[in-house]
Amino acid sequence: MADTVIKEEKPFSGTMTLLDKYILRQVIEMFIMGVCVFTSIIFASDTFITLIKQISLFGIPFNVALMMIILNLPQVIVMTIPMGVLLATVMTLNGLSLKSEITVMRACGIGLNRIAKPIFIFALIMSVCSFIINESVVPVMTKQSKDLALWALGQKNIPEGKQNFVFKELNDGGSIKRLFYVGYCENKTLHNITVLDSSKEGTIQVLQADEGKTSPEGWQFEKGAVYTVGDDGNILNTTLFDKSIVKFGLDMSKELNKNVAKEMNFTKLVNYIKTNTNIDEKERNSIRIELYDKLALPLTTIALVLIGVPLAITPPRVRYNRGFLFSILIIFAYYLIRALSISFGEAGTLQPFLAAWMPNIVLTIIGSILYYKKVYTIE
Repeated sequence: MADTVIKEEKPFSGTMTLLDKYILRQVIEMFIMGVCVFTSIIFASDTFITLIKQISLFGIPFNVALMMIILNLPQVIVMTIPMGVLLATVMTLNGLSLKSEITVMRACGIGLNRIAKPIFIFALIMSVCSFIINESVVPVMTKQSKDLALWALGQKNIPEGKQNFVFKELNDGGSIKRLFYVGYCENKTLHNITVLDSSKEGTIQVLQADEGKTSPEGWQFEKGAVYTVGDDGNILNTTLFDKSIVKFGLDMSKELNKNVAKEMNFTKLVNYIKTNTNIDEKERNSIRIELYDKLALPLTTIALVLIGVPLAITPPRVRYNRGFLFSILIIFAYYLIRALSISFGEAGTLQPFLAAWMPNIVLTIIGSILYYKKVYTIE
């Protein structure tokens, strides 16, 4: 039997009723489960790969790498909050629909706007929470993670009192990039140092120094020489120095600098873009996308709910819960659009503003059409 939505209530009136509490309780339970599930999935996949990379390529100790990942947890939670809200929305409404509770509510004159009211309020609250976390917690934690990595790079493999030790630095392919030989270490000072650098094709650079110290910026050597040796073994060039700095972990530095925009809140990032005029175009686009994304990402929660509500209301003849499948498909579509728009934005094909907001714009348009049809048409 067809039924029509009746708009006899003010859908967003102020007081919370038993209906609101009933729906909200189920939404919150599913939301907590959803955030835990999606966060665990991201940690078990992408984060695990990052952990292995930091340990194998950059020589960061396991406990330090693990702490860096934990410090990045707020950044992951900001990403999973929209997923959790969408899952909670679709699973809750789909469950009520399967039990014919939605049908009963609408037969009693309760419109879909009124049913969805607590969900939209919850989504708005989660958007605000996501923005606050992204503005106040994520920059601090990202900076601490970077500082911890730099500290680990400055302290790694310095066995106090040990003599004649060697360690290596690998490139992205896993082959040896540089070899460090130290005669001995005493009071955090390295003595009788030799560095073999094969990063430049066709030559090998050999650095020899009497002593040196480590710091987050690199190894600071004193009183030495750098020899450039050709493939035939002949010395092509010799440079003497009183002081020299070798920046180890260059790949790690690039990896860390990718998150420079995440170390700043919205206001600081605006000032950073204004004051750093010498940034190349691709990096500037990337930073501007990050700036606009600080506003767009929290509001994704509301856009996902807008598209999730109408898809969750199933016809009475459907006897199984399609909520989880719908959620996964919507999330996949969203992050596919997001990845494509950011790629186009970084390449300069899309304006940074559009690159950040395109996923929300697409979801809002589709969601509005579906929501309107579900609310204002006869089913």
